[in-house]
Amino acid sequence: MTGSRAGAIARAQREYDDGVFVDRLAKLVAVPTESHPPEHKADLERYCHAVLGPMVRELGFETVVLDNPEPIHGPVLVATRIEDPALPTVLFYGHGDVVRAMPERWRTGLDPWTLKIEGDRIYGRGTVDNKGQHLLGIDAMGAVMAERGGRLGFNTKIMVETGEEAGSPGLLEFVRRHKDLLAADVFIALDGPRVSRTVPDVTLGTRGGIAMDIVVDLREGGHHSGHWGGLLKDAGVILSHAIASIISRDGRILVPGWTPKNVPDSVTRAARAVQAEVLPGAPVPEPDWGEPGLNNAERIYAWSSAIVLASISGQPESPVNAVGGKARARIQLRHTVDVKAEDVVPALEAHLAAQGFDEVKVVPVTERDAFQASRTDPDDPWVKAVVSSFAETSGGAPNIIPNIGASGPSEYFRQTLGTPVIWIPHSYGGCGQHGPDEHGLGTLFRDGLGLMAGLWWDIGEKGRPA
Repeated sequence: MTGSRAGAIARAQREYDDGVFVDRLAKLVAVPTESHPPEHKADLERYCHAVLGPMVRELGFETVVLDNPEPIHGPVLVATRIEDPALPTVLFYGHGDVVRAMPERWRTGLDPWTLKIEGDRIYGRGTVDNKGQHLLGIDAMGAVMAERGGRLGFNTKIMVETGEEAGSPGLLEFVRRHKDLLAADVFIALDGPRVSRTVPDVTLGTRGGIAMDIVVDLREGGHHSGHWGGLLKDAGVILSHAIASIISRDGRILVPGWTPKNVPDSVTRAARAVQAEVLPGAPVPEPDWGEPGLNNAERIYAWSSAIVLASISGQPESPVNAVGGKARARIQLRHTVDVKAEDVVPALEAHLAAQGFDEVKVVPVTERDAFQASRTDPDDPWVKAVVSSFAETSGGAPNIIPNIGASGPSEYFRQTLGTPVIWIPHSYGGCGQHGPDEHGLGTLFRDGLGLMAGLWWDIGEKGRPA
């Protein structure tokens, strides 16, 4: 075995300094992989077969492009490199699809499918979500292999799906169907923004997201407010009071069963230690909103949040003088693994009944499958290994995020494959993902190449953590 950890990190960062990483990223960005099949399915297939596929085959991976269980959606690229069955195996995940390009909304001089560098910013659709991030992990592997004389020191499986921006349709069935092919000791993915541009993040899961409608249906039509106001129940008023019984005036959740009964000490410690950055132009958290006694990180990473997505009564576009008989609101709950998804709707029904809202019905939203809440224990040995590696490379402790506030497919992998799931973001909050002018920061790409090269080196050096 040749080379050194420092040498691997230096090689990886030279990939950025010499322009190699940016040139390869430009080739990925140039493929218009919008996640809206069937019109872009051919581009999704080309991304797997002809663009990203050859890049990983150059590193000695065997690749296969497999169909999505839902045929209308794009395929999944799986690349495998087994050095020794006795060594640990890393499943490395990314997604090659992007949201709609919206070229008409990009600043003059920018094109979603053409990489452009302006100072530290690298513009293009997918630069951070997610082409630049999975390329970063792959190129860091290449640097370690070059430093180690052609070896990583562990086995690797790279999985790149092409439907994440559409909600990962078919992904759960795909993971179940190909469980043996994807079997690994740990799942590692690079996606999302860091909460600080100066401190690396190690993210361990996602919150679940559940939506439901609360419906008041008293009678058909409206009745003259002069003759019937004060005599007939107003659906809008009843709906307003029902919402107020769910979420308090200061944003606290009032439904028993919608918040954790207990939060693990390891999660509380991790959340309280998060070092966040206030970004210019970003909203400032309201200090008097939400669960009292928690800091901002705890409210997002260790607690539930509920909001009103939409509500309607009467005819807002053209109000009439009538007592309304119908009203509806959509409530969304984001919850951690400490709240069971299947208990959310029954808990709301029981709460409304106890509050005397017999006229209010709860209708679950089933338009698409909801992502389950997921969380890897911050005390898991693999988590400690990643944290230790990042601390050595960066010279300081990284943030440990128990779970991001949003939702994602983490639990598909954690439950089906039985692996700890670790997300490592290399973007920042002002990157413009999902909007016009998406961009990555060169400093974060370069930093990320070094962090990932150090991590891959350490896994190859130390093996499975005890």
